[in-house]
Amino acid sequence: METLLNMLKVDLGIRQTTAYDARLDQLLTAAQAAIAREGVESLNIGNPEDAQLVVMYAAWLWRRRDEMTGMPRMLRLALNNRAFSEVATHGEG
Repeated sequence: METLLNMLKVDLGIRQTTAYDARLDQLLTAAQAAIAREGVESLNIGNPEDAQLVVMYAAWLWRRRDEMTGMPRMLRLALNNRAFSEVATHGEG
């Protein structure tokens, strides 16, 4: 999880402080739960693509608290692609 935290902090540009670490850890956990609700049950944060998806989702959660914008298209496409990949790999159930 520390790797994800560091990736998220770089993405958000807050690398020089640990003041937000607890909040960012919560966002990473929330992102993983939200991704699972999207249909991705076999999320593997050791996989670089899955790790990046979690970081992208958590970064969006952080940014939307001020902007209140919808999910970026890039993130929606990444989630859809990952969910479709899971169905294709593991079947529908």
